[in-house]
Amino acid sequence: MDWSFQLYSARNFQPWSGVLKTLAELGYRHVEGFGGVYDDPAGLRAELDQNGLTMPSGHFSIDMLENDFDGAVALAQTLGMDIMACPYLIADQRPSDAAGWQAFGRRLGAVGKKATKAGFQFAWHNHDFEFAPLADGSIPQQHILDAAPDIGWEMDVAWVIRGGADPYEWIDRYASRIVAVHVKDIAPNGEAADEDGWADVGHGTAGWRNLMAALRSKTKATVYAMEHDNPSDFRRFAKRSIDAAKTF
Repeated sequence: MDWSFQLYSARNFQPWSGVLKTLAELGYRHVEGFGGVYDDPAGLRAELDQNGLTMPSGHFSIDMLENDFDGAVALAQTLGMDIMACPYLIADQRPSDAAGWQAFGRRLGAVGKKATKAGFQFAWHNHDFEFAPLADGSIPQQHILDAAPDIGWEMDVAWVIRGGADPYEWIDRYASRIVAVHVKDIAPNGEAADEDGWADVGHGTAGWRNLMAALRSKTKATVYAMEHDNPSDFRRFAKRSIDAAKTF
């Protein structure tokens, strides 16, 4: 498998030219973009090409997608993306009831229609807050996906687990919607406090061998992006993770 790497994981280990060179040397073939790397898209594309890397997917804020969609498309086209993903909703913008989350899903659905017309797949990327039950017991993530039946899902499995949900149930329920996956691992309780409780992939508690078997057999995901939200050493994370992933 040609693994991808979410560049957010290396944001504290500049310059990007060194990061890309390291990732290519370690065997990565793809990277995933985020807002912090889009300042010079043509220059970034040249660096990717130089290192034999591609960027099939990238994250774009809901603000950019709704207010500067043409700019987002220009970035995605320059960088050679196939998938545009919306990664987050800041806390003070999150709805508090089912109707609010359904409305947010419809907003994503509207973006998705424009993305499809422009030649891209569009996906929502989850964190943990979408799995916190509302007052009526319903789950925001279900409202989002059900209100926007044509968009994909970039499943961040570790955040599903941290949100208290069973990833296998969600894979089964929405397998046809999963177009990309964040491959991230969780440290045992009390460990890696300096890294926000995350672990190198294959060295934590998530059980990635079985998760990969389920994802490969049930979904048509084309991107599997390694991620660690706060590694103390990005090269260590990148190397140990891709080495472990070869055994999945």
